Amino acid sequence: MAALFREQLTTLLRGIGLRQVRLVSGLILFAYLISHFLNHALGNISMEALAGGLYLHTTLWQFLPVAILFYTACLVHTALGIWALYERRQFRWKAIEPLQLVLGLSVPMLVIAHIIGVRLGQTLYGHEKMYPQVLFLYWVSAPYRIWLMLAVMTIAWMHGCIGLYLWLRMKAFFKRAAPFLLAAAVLIPTLAMLGFYQGGRNVVDNDSREWRAENLTPSQVGTREQQATLDRITEYALIFYLGLLGVALLAKGARAINERRRGMVNLSYGNGRTVRVPKGLSVLEASLRNNVPHASVCGGRARCSTCRIRIIGDCSGLPEPSQREAFVLGRVGAADPSIRLACQLRPAADLSFFQLFLPHTAADGHGSNPTRIGQERYLVNMFVDMRGSTKMAEKRLPFDTVFIVNRFLGAVSQAVLESGGMPNQFVGDGMLALFGLSTSRQDACRQALRAAAMIAANVDELNKFLAHDLREPIRFGIGINGGEVIVGDIGYRDHMVFTALGDAVNVAARLQDMTKSLACEVVVSDEVRATAGLSADALPQHDVEIRGRNEPMIVRTIADARMLPALVNEEHSAAA
Repeated sequence: MAALFREQLTTLLRGIGLRQVRLVSGLILFAYLISHFLNHALGNISMEALAGGLYLHTTLWQFLPVAILFYTACLVHTALGIWALYERRQFRWKAIEPLQLVLGLSVPMLVIAHIIGVRLGQTLYGHEKMYPQVLFLYWVSAPYRIWLMLAVMTIAWMHGCIGLYLWLRMKAFFKRAAPFLLAAAVLIPTLAMLGFYQGGRNVVDNDSREWRAENLTPSQVGTREQQATLDRITEYALIFYLGLLGVALLAKGARAINERRRGMVNLSYGNGRTVRVPKGLSVLEASLRNNVPHASVCGGRARCSTCRIRIIGDCSGLPEPSQREAFVLGRVGAADPSIRLACQLRPAADLSFFQLFLPHTAADGHGSNPTRIGQERYLVNMFVDMRGSTKMAEKRLPFDTVFIVNRFLGAVSQAVLESGGMPNQFVGDGMLALFGLSTSRQDACRQALRAAAMIAANVDELNKFLAHDLREPIRFGIGINGGEVIVGDIGYRDHMVFTALGDAVNVAARLQDMTKSLACEVVVSDEVRATAGLSADALPQHDVEIRGRNEPMIVRTIADARMLPALVNEEHSAAA
C-alpha cells in the first residue's frame, strides 16, 4: 500500500509544472473575484446588505492562512503572466489566447491604486475604508474612476472566464455544464455592476454635511498627507510594474537576436515541407510561425497530446523531455522515445518528423465534440474473448464459423448495450466494451459487472440454440479494469474509429487472458470491485503480476458470472 501511495504521489508531482501553478493561483484569484462580485451585488438590496456582505468577505479573505494564500497567488500569477509574455515566441494562436494574456497583464495596472488605497491604507494607517468611503471617492470626489472600476471588473472577469474555458473545455462534464456556466458568467458581473451603481447612487442621494462628518473622518479615509504618501506609493508601484513589462519585452528582443546568432535549424515535416527557424523555437511554434497546420487542442499548454510527432531517424541527440512532457506522454502510454510533444520539443539541430494527428481532424472535431479529438477521462474497460474459436474453425466451413462468432459477438454486444455500455472494438472473436462515457465511476463499475452477468446468460441461451451444431458449449473469458484513459478518434482519413487508449485498457486485456490460468470466467481489478461498492470478502482475491508494472496487482475472480447480479444487488441494498 505504501509503495502504491508513493507511486501515485510521484505521478502527481511529475504532472506539476508552471502551467499547473498558474492554474491553481488563477483559481484562487477567481474565487476571490466571485466573492467580491457577489458582495457588490448586495448593493441592489441596501447599504446594510453591502456592509454585512463585506464583513463576511473580509472575515474569510483576511483570515491569516487564507490571506497568505491569496497574496501569494497574486504575486505568483502576476509573475507567471510576465513570464508568459517573455516565453511566448509566437502570437499567431487563436485570438482568445493572446486576448487572455493582454487582459491579464492589464489587470494589475488597473487595480494597483485600489489595492494600495484600501488595503495598504488600512495596514499602514488603520484606515477603515468600507463601501461608503470607497463609493464616495468614485461617485463624488473622482467620478472618472467609475469607468475605471467598471473596466477593471469587466477585464478581470473576462480574463478569469477565458482561463476557465481553456481549462474546462476538454473535461467530460463541460458540454453539460456549459449552459449553466455561461449563465453564471453573465449574471454575476451584471448583478455586481448593478449593485455598484445602486450603492453609488445611494451615497450620492445621502451626501450631506452630516453624512460626510460621520463617514469621512480622518480615521476612515486618512489625512491629506497620508493620502499623498499612498499616491506616491501607487505611482512607484505602477512604474515598477510597467518596468517589469518593459524588461520582459526587451528580453524577448535580446533572445530573438541571440537565437539568430546561434544559428538556424531545418524542420522537415515528412511530406516534403521544410521550414528554417531559429534555434530555441518549439516545433509547434515553428509550425505556427510558418503557417504550417499543426493539431493542438490545448493551444500548446501541454495539457493534451494532440500535437504529438514521431521523429524520423536517430532521436538520441534530442533534448530530454521536460517533467511535464514526460508526464503527458506517460499518461497516453507513449514510451517510445521517438514520440514527442511538438509544443515542448525545442530542437537544437535539424529534425525530420511527421505528425500523429491530422490538423484538419482536430479542427473539425473540436468544434462539434472535443471527445472525438482526444480527451482524458475515467472509463471501465471490458475485454471479452470467445474460447476455442480457432479449434472450431479447423473443423467447420468458414461460413459456419463466421455465423457462430457473429452470434457470440451479438450476444455480448446486446448485454453491453442493455447494461449502459458501448461496444467499441471487435478483434476476431473478441470485443472491447467501454463503460462510463456518460455515467459516474460507481455506475460504470456496476454496469460492467451487470454486463458480465448478462453476457453469461446470453451465451447460455446461445448454447441452447446451437446445441445441435456445437460439440462443446461456447465458453468465454472477461477482463474488467477501470482507470484514466485517452478517448478519441484514431485512424486515417475515412478510416477513423472512436476508441480508448491507455494502460487501463491494456490491463483489461491482460486480465481477460488470465481467466485461463485462474480457471474462471471473469477477472476484475480490485479497484473496480471497490468502486462498485462490493465488500472486500465478496470475491476471491489474487495477487498477479502484470507485464509492464513493477508492483503486483490485486484482482478478484468470478468462477461463474451468473452470480454477479445477486451480489451487486445485495451490496447495493446494504449500502442503501
